[in-house]
Parts: sequence; C-alpha cells; structure tokens
Amino acid sequence: MKIRKPDRHVKWPEQFGRRFLITIDTEEEFDWNAPFQSSGHTTVSAAKLQEFQTFAETYGVKPIYFVDYAIIEDDAASAFLKTVTEQQTALVGVHLHPWVNPPFEEEVNVHNSFAGNLPKALEEQKLVILRDAIRDKIGVAPTIFRAGRYGMGPHTMELLIKHGFVLDSSIRPMFDYSEQGGPDFLAVGSEPFWWNDDKRLLEVPLTTVYSGLLRKQAGLAAAIMEKYPLANALLSRSKMLERIPLTPEGVSARETKEAIDVALDDDLQLLVFSFHSPSLSPGYTPYVRTQADLDEFYDWWRDVLAHLQTRNVRPLEIGELITAAGGV
Repeated sequence: MKIRKPDRHVKWPEQFGRRFLITIDTEEEFDWNAPFQSSGHTTVSAAKLQEFQTFAETYGVKPIYFVDYAIIEDDAASAFLKTVTEQQTALVGVHLHPWVNPPFEEEVNVHNSFAGNLPKALEEQKLVILRDAIRDKIGVAPTIFRAGRYGMGPHTMELLIKHGFVLDSSIRPMFDYSEQGGPDFLAVGSEPFWWNDDKRLLEVPLTTVYSGLLRKQAGLAAAIMEKYPLANALLSRSKMLERIPLTPEGVSARETKEAIDVALDDDLQLLVFSFHSPSLSPGYTPYVRTQADLDEFYDWWRDVLAHLQTRNVRPLEIGELITAAGGV
C-alpha cells in the first residue's frame, strides 16, 4: 500500500512555536530475527518503564506510551500505566501487534504482521479488543493509535474514525516496507496532516529528515536508497545524503542533533521521537545489548534534550496538540 502525498497539512497558530513529543512503542520482547509467534514472548522490560518515566518528568516531558496486548495483560505494566494516566503525567495509546492480539484467526506470518493486511473485520476486532482491554485496565479509553510495524492498511483510518480515535501516528516518513508486504511511506513527509476534510483524525508522523548535500533532491534518491542498501551506505558515509529518524535506536546523538537543526531550518514545527520499550532493558533489542549501552541510551537523551532546550523546542501534550491543530 503506497501512501500518497497528503494535501491537508496542519497550519499551526503563530503562538505554537517549536514543539516535540516522545513516543514509546510499548511492547513485549521477542527475537526480531525469528519468525513471528503468538506465544513465547516476555515482558521483562515493562518493569523499566517507571525509570524512564521519572527521567522524562525531570525534563517536563509527558511520554506517550503506545501499548500492545501483551503489555496491558501484564499486571505490573498495567498498574504503572493506570498510575501515570490518573496522575496525568503520561498518555496511553493503542499499539496493535496482531500476532499477539486476539482473536487469533489469521496465519501468523510476515504479511499478516502488518495489521492493515488483515481482513477488515478481523483488523477491527483486534483493534476494539485491545482498546477495550486498555480502557478496562487504566480507566480511560485511549483515542490515539500507532500500528505495530507501522502497518496501516486500506481500512485502518476508517476504523479509527469509526471507533472514536482522534490521532494516528503510524506513518514513518521516507521508509518503504512494501517488499515485506507493508506500506510505502516514501512520498510522505514529517508534517502533520488531516485524513479528512472534517478534521476528525489527525496524522502525526514520526519525524525523519534527510541531511547532506543532496537532501533537496532526496525524493529522486529515496527509492534507490531503500531498494539498494549499498547505495544507502555509500551516500550516508559520504554525507551526500543521509536519512535520519529521530530515535536513540541506531542513530547517534550527533546525527540526531544535526537532524533537529535540519528540521527546524525547514520550518518543521513538531518533532516526534520514538523508541521501543524493550530498549529500556539490556539484551532485548539490537540497540541496547549491555548495561553500558543502556547508560549511553540515557546519555543520548540528556544530550538531545539539552539541544532541544538550546533551540527553544518545548515539550507538547496531545490535548494541546489537537487544539492547536484545529481539530474537533
């Protein structure tokens, strides 16, 4: 599914300024290189959410936890999420991993790991079951969504609107997952936009920028970089063209600060950071293997958050975001 270039971009009020969000794909641990399985996962890293929450609060940040079924079924994790919801120190959204989310009617494979590839009725069932499970555990029905593996499909936005969601954050700009059966986001930028004219569903993409001498011609090279890893590596190493998502996972603080500056120079007013919750515990993602890696993970955030402060980029809450965007 190729996502077309949007034409309903948000026009921010003058007082909005420059803002940022920190989002966490809050999910079970599993082997990223193994076939998908409906069982055999763990939720060890859920115990580390409080540590990151405390860290974020010292910077005045209210994280957004996009939560999947395995996490909300974990009693300790759901208790933590209920507490931060009641204290209004974080926001909880829906993160659909179809292979661990009932009902289990589909074959578990790569194609079906993108929820948008499922039959419409099954995608809807999984979405509602997860939404209701989160509501029952934290006391509030979530209204924001991020598809697992960024796996939106032809019916996803219709279903979100039907069930009262007001914000989606499933788009990872400038990435293409079509070879695995997933969506193609190469034509989409990082600017938020409305999915419909009546402004009922706001899209807030994750932030990705191109830096380098060829970044103004990035559209021409993007497909080549996506399809041919060697070309991607050569362009990145030469600094001619480098794709930089705002994440501590596999991206250095230096690169991230460069990406922030490029985004601000291009008048992007909202920056959206993301990472996976298993990175909060050593040994569960390729990015945090050891305690030293975890220490570097937090150092990354200290460096990047200090840079954001220097550039006068302030944290943002979803309610404020929806109001500023002009939604209903």
